[in-house]
Amino acid sequence: MGYGNQTSVSEFFLRGLSQWPEHQHLFFGLFLCMYLVTMAGNVLIFLAIISEAHLHTPMYFFLATLSFADIGLSSSTVLKMLHNLHMQLHTISYTGCLTQLYFFLSFGDMDSFLLAVMAYDRYMAICHPLHYTTAMSPQLCVLLVSVCWVITNLHALLHTLLMAKLSFCVVGEIPHFFCDISPLLKVSCSSTHLNELMVFVAGGPVMTVPFLCILVSYICIVSAILRMPSSGGGRRKAFSTCGSHLSVVCMFYGTIFSVYLCPSSTFPTKDIVASVVYTVVTPMLNPFIYSLRNQDMKVALGSIFRGKIFASQLH
Repeated sequence: MGYGNQTSVSEFFLRGLSQWPEHQHLFFGLFLCMYLVTMAGNVLIFLAIISEAHLHTPMYFFLATLSFADIGLSSSTVLKMLHNLHMQLHTISYTGCLTQLYFFLSFGDMDSFLLAVMAYDRYMAICHPLHYTTAMSPQLCVLLVSVCWVITNLHALLHTLLMAKLSFCVVGEIPHFFCDISPLLKVSCSSTHLNELMVFVAGGPVMTVPFLCILVSYICIVSAILRMPSSGGGRRKAFSTCGSHLSVVCMFYGTIFSVYLCPSSTFPTKDIVASVVYTVVTPMLNPFIYSLRNQDMKVALGSIFRGKIFASQLH
């Protein structure tokens, strides 16, 4: 803890789910099932994309990266929560809290940036189909993902180091089920002006710029689709292609904005529920949303299951 002011707190109490002691076993079973589904679904999506050559396209490359980020986002919060629910100890160490904060911010930001990159990919595919193959080259795709990783990790590192400089002189009771910036700032007894400034200066653009990119991309996409002839099924195919992505965007950003732009001081339960949606529910539903409406993914997943069944029969 050699960052500026020393803290007298060795651990924090996560009050988020502990306020319902009679439902602890129910929460454990529910979140364990959701986490296992999240892991299974996203791992299958990732394996299907890397194993099927016809899925080696920009759209599926970004989807595979999103699945990896979803696994990280869910694991950064749910694993500790499951441990606490099982042990009936709703605490997290000081070091563990900062570590959780770093990975939560990193993977959460990565989800946001990847959704923007995927929107740009759909924009190029629908609005500039003749230039799509050359414009969205493998080199550009790798560069886009690499830039996203660098930005999100630097952003997470900035807030984690600034948080490590704060003193926590009182009992660290966090009104949440994981370590996030706002709940931690509320239990600090030192000046948080710099942290709050960085949340506005650095955190604001990290949240709003990807959303604006998605918004502009889909305005152009909808405009292009409406100019398509109604016959021939072009409109239906285009809307179907973008529908899955839009569903994820609305669910992810709807709950993000609910927590960070409209925080509730009188109804903290609302913030907890919204946080559960974007840290647990959204990563769990993404594989279903992207696979159920995508014939290529259905075929690839079917090949994986048929391969496993055939391998088991050989043994």
